[in-house]
Amino acid sequence: MDYKRLSKTLAYALRHAPEEFGLELDTEGWVDVEDVLNALRARRKRWDRLAEHHLATMIARSDKKRYELRDGRIRAFYGHSVPEKMQKTPNEPPEVLYHGTSPRTAAIILEQGLKPMSRQYVHLSTDRSTADLVARRHSDESPVILGVLALDAHRAGVSFYHGHEDIWLADGVPAQFIRVFDQSDEME
Repeated sequence: MDYKRLSKTLAYALRHAPEEFGLELDTEGWVDVEDVLNALRARRKRWDRLAEHHLATMIARSDKKRYELRDGRIRAFYGHSVPEKMQKTPNEPPEVLYHGTSPRTAAIILEQGLKPMSRQYVHLSTDRSTADLVARRHSDESPVILGVLALDAHRAGVSFYHGHEDIWLADGVPAQFIRVFDQSDEME
């Protein structure tokens, strides 16, 4: 089983184009596992024996923790670009969260704040190394790590949502709560 291909196809189906797979997500992004399995089986001949245990194995093997499988249903934790916004429950965030980006984009963010762009939410990391990895996936330039004063922003009315263990989401973050980290791990 090619779990990497399965994960990418599932990400596309659950995050970006459920209608192409004949799937209907509920307001929290959940869909019945059997519906997903049937859609994936129809998509690729080699997946004709795809079963729930394959999805469970894919989730367990991944270090990115993109999916949740529970009670015969599955969902992507975050990253949706479908028009209907996934409903999340606001939570109090840690004091600081991180966002990795390119130098060019960092200049815009520092002026305009963080915006979801084509996604439903802004994605933030609980640690700098995850933010660095994310930034490197999207740019060949040396990444800029931004620190988000999340608790201060939350107290000022910005909503934050716990995506999963290492990822937090926000509707957007105003520029006044964003700082650049320099090489000495200090926020400027």
